[in-house]
Amino acid sequence: MFHPLPLFVGLRYVRARSHTFFVSFITWVSLLGVCIGVAALIVILSVMNGLGDELRDRLLSLSAHARVVATQGTAVAPDWQAVRRRIVALPGVAGVAPYAQLQALAVRAPEMLPVSLRGIDPQAEAAVTEVARSVTQGRLKDLTPGSHRVIIGEIIAQRLGVAIGEPITLLIPTVSDNGTPDPKLREFIVAGVFEVGLQEHDGTLLFANLADVRALAPGSAEEGLRLRFQDVLAAPELALKIGRQLPPGLQAIDWTAEHANYFRAIRIEKTMMALILLLIVAVAAFNLVAMLVMVVTDKRTDIAILRTLGAPPCNVLGVFLTQGLVIGWLGVILGVILGVAIALNVGAIVPFLEHTFGFQIMDSDVYYITAIPSDLRWTNVLAIALAALLLTALATVYPALRASRVAPAEALRYE
Repeated sequence: MFHPLPLFVGLRYVRARSHTFFVSFITWVSLLGVCIGVAALIVILSVMNGLGDELRDRLLSLSAHARVVATQGTAVAPDWQAVRRRIVALPGVAGVAPYAQLQALAVRAPEMLPVSLRGIDPQAEAAVTEVARSVTQGRLKDLTPGSHRVIIGEIIAQRLGVAIGEPITLLIPTVSDNGTPDPKLREFIVAGVFEVGLQEHDGTLLFANLADVRALAPGSAEEGLRLRFQDVLAAPELALKIGRQLPPGLQAIDWTAEHANYFRAIRIEKTMMALILLLIVAVAAFNLVAMLVMVVTDKRTDIAILRTLGAPPCNVLGVFLTQGLVIGWLGVILGVILGVAIALNVGAIVPFLEHTFGFQIMDSDVYYITAIPSDLRWTNVLAIALAALLLTALATVYPALRASRVAPAEALRYE
């Protein structure tokens, strides 16, 4: 005879066909519920990871990994060239470029848009951002000093109805020496159009030569250095180290601090989505409890016979723990396999569904991201599997305890 006894009897109950259709039905519902819940959790979190990575890449395509700027109240202008040479020599830094930025209004009758005019050095900027690759029309090298040319975002071009070679007027709010407002109007020629696929860039950003921006409002522009690191995820740590070596009056701000609201929203959404989907597994666990309670009621005679033959309560407890764990954990294993398979093949499954049923999940007229990305992280898979295993294990405790407390005499009295 196979030993130990609880494992043998528990597996026998799992393999045996129940005479009660409803109990068998609830068993399959519980197993499928756990499987679907675990698979849905893995797929949804993988897709949200992919969307988060896509958003990060788009944000950083025209944003530096970190910026070095002067703190408020700094009276003396920093020696940016000396600071740049010091930062370039530090380990982990891939590129450094100067910039100057002004807030302005882009005017082309009858439209008017608030924009950010960023002055860059075209050669140095290529080592910091992917602005050159984002320019879909025009050339970045056309931004020569004194040319008064700009490269604008796709959304700005559409809203103002401006094309390459046409003029665009910028109103720069400046303050005169006596403290009164002294706005300036300057006309620029559109030298190119870029498209990142993000409202924050395509709808608000203009690029011009660094010297042209500095000449518009001397001393009023926000100036600093833009940094690119070899590892984007190490930006917070590297920015902290760089900040400690900067002269007084300067600070380093990494991209996680600049775009904290975006990623905080994604993190909260992922947490809430995981909790909601975990309820599917919880409901399946409740079904498992109901199924095991009905099995205990159906097997009262078998329990009484085992107890009469000398089986202690702990053996009866083990029988039903085994049955519940096999059913629950089988559902978890199947769910992990199904979820991982779908998450790894989202790129092929989604187009197939769209082609088969004739609809588009991410409509290009509504969303910037039209393809559904997926980033399967094994830490997420492990956490989901452990949570599901724990829930299903807890679901078996009450029915098993109830079975171990069945009195043999009471169970056999009316048999």
